[in-house]
Amino acid sequence: MPQRILLLDDEASVLSALQRTLRSALPSRVTVETTVDPEIALGRLRETAFDVVVSDFRMPLMTGSEFLGLVRAIQPHAVRMILSASSDSGTIVHALNEVEVFRYLIKPWVDSELADQFRQALGKAEEAQRERELADIARVQFGEISAAEAERRRLEAMEPGITQVELGPHGEVLPPRGM
Repeated sequence: MPQRILLLDDEASVLSALQRTLRSALPSRVTVETTVDPEIALGRLRETAFDVVVSDFRMPLMTGSEFLGLVRAIQPHAVRMILSASSDSGTIVHALNEVEVFRYLIKPWVDSELADQFRQALGKAEEAQRERELADIARVQFGEISAAEAERRRLEAMEPGITQVELGPHGEVLPPRGM
């Protein structure tokens, strides 16, 4: 199954360097999206499921911790990481505890070490998804949820919002508002 990474940094040159490093180190099934704008990143998170989300810590519009807190609310299962030039231990502890950051990556990075951290994050995301699917299978077997609910959860995990449809008075599916 394809995996997706979202990178947010207020410096386009950092994003280009990250993308170049990851493109050469990760399998072609991994898609890497980048943006310098946290609002665009949040919009993408509302549209598409991401396995890993990485944010710079110090940005002009919001901190990486603030952004990753919003990520956690939108996509709680996304693996979250912070990238920063700061090695302040208070900042690191806050990020790790407050928004449950998987890794705190330091700038400048060593390409091979950075790639390894991303492989670990993708592996963690894949393992967690398998565990959620197995838990739902068990819930269906024990009658805690229906097979339809398990399928809805699976689809929602792949494409956030896909199962949220508006029905008309006769049960017909209505197009999204504004279309």
